[in-house]
Amino acid sequence: MNKIFRKFVALIQYVLVLIYILFEELVWEGIAEPIYDYLAQLRILQRLERLIRRVNRYLLLVIFVALFGAVELAGITAGVLVIQGKGAYGVALYAMKVPIAAFTFWLFKISKNKLLSFAWFRWSYEKLLAFMAWLKALPIYRDTMHKLHRLKERLGILVKKLRALWGKKRSDWKKRFDRLYLKIRKAMGRGRND
Repeated sequence: MNKIFRKFVALIQYVLVLIYILFEELVWEGIAEPIYDYLAQLRILQRLERLIRRVNRYLLLVIFVALFGAVELAGITAGVLVIQGKGAYGVALYAMKVPIAAFTFWLFKISKNKLLSFAWFRWSYEKLLAFMAWLKALPIYRDTMHKLHRLKERLGILVKKLRALWGKKRSDWKKRFDRLYLKIRKAMGRGRND
């Protein structure tokens, strides 16, 4: 029974690690972080940032919790849609949620001090950070990240080889096309210096 329990716990850890890695590596770094960086540079958001800094902390909390809740609900709904076989709808919903999530992270970053002034919010945030630290300390996380980095390196090498091959083929194709073009021009009685 103890062995089954340990396997079950390991399975739960593995699922949590995969979800975290999927979010961190693919969604955040690949999609949301560039959107977040873009949003942070917009002038209108710089004005909005000054306005938000003057907003009452209770109103700010309501706005943040509503946005965060909507983003999480959209993510769960997208997952349910994919499981139900409505993959296109699930992916579309998830894609629509990413810019809102980036905006929500931006809002948290600029209003962190006000939000953390609520004791329950600070407690929740600290527990979340502790959970993420625990997850990253798991051997399964480190092993999975090591394998992912090796896979990324291999894919990077493969992409470079394909680009070099494609570039070579493209240049050969371009040379053949240029020769054909010159033959056609000669056949039509035009020289190269027209």
